[in-house]
Amino acid sequence: MHPMLNIAVRAARVAGKILVKNFGVEVDLNVQTKTQNDFVTELDKAAESAIIRTIQKAYPQHSFLAEESGEVVGGEPEHQWIIDPLDGTTNYLRGIPHFSISIAYLHKGVVQAAVVYDPLREELFSASRGQGAQLNGKRLRATKQRDLNGALLATGFPFKRKDMTKDYMAVFTSLFEYTSDMRRSGSAALDLAYVANGRIDGFWEFSLKPWDIAAGQLLVREAGGIVTDFAGGHGFMTSGNVVAGNPKVVQHLLTTARPHLPASMK
Repeated sequence: MHPMLNIAVRAARVAGKILVKNFGVEVDLNVQTKTQNDFVTELDKAAESAIIRTIQKAYPQHSFLAEESGEVVGGEPEHQWIIDPLDGTTNYLRGIPHFSISIAYLHKGVVQAAVVYDPLREELFSASRGQGAQLNGKRLRATKQRDLNGALLATGFPFKRKDMTKDYMAVFTSLFEYTSDMRRSGSAALDLAYVANGRIDGFWEFSLKPWDIAAGQLLVREAGGIVTDFAGGHGFMTSGNVVAGNPKVVQHLLTTARPHLPASMK
């Protein structure tokens, strides 16, 4: 096991215990939004702090990019960890048992090790660059689906970019015409892990953050899939616009979506 992957697994399990312990705690959804947000934010921070502490015990000079604490540049900036301590916040708050912890290790900007952990199901997806992807020790492979006909895709609505709704729905409609069905589960990290595991044939979404993508994209690549932006390039970590799946599914998805995309995404 890659030494950084070993640390990532340890950190994910520590954070998982915090989230599982507090899952199902009732929060009055009828009170002001701040109460809900404070509850989840405190858990986010607690899980994130636990992850960072675990990593820093082994590598005190490493740098971090995390959802809650932002970017922290350490004494060794070429070593960076990208962390999402709770991907699927709304699911968690509502008691929907579908959320994950995402941790990626980068060396000089390239993801070398990744973990996406579903603590409720105790499913730990992991990957090391050039060494494949695994689920609880079992090798992962993306599907061999040949095109969109009969494919199962996953996506996420651009709820933080509702100005993109019209473009998004145009793409959704064009793809849905061919697929067997579309899933919107609420955790992009798990969607990417499911692509790597062959549960889903392909995934696409607009305007994600680096911590949503970094770990999951390595899982997909190491399982034989590819990850691109909607232009077929490699700018997805910057733009947040992501397409993932086996090469044939991605090719057909891009071709079908392209006529409905805004000019800035082509």
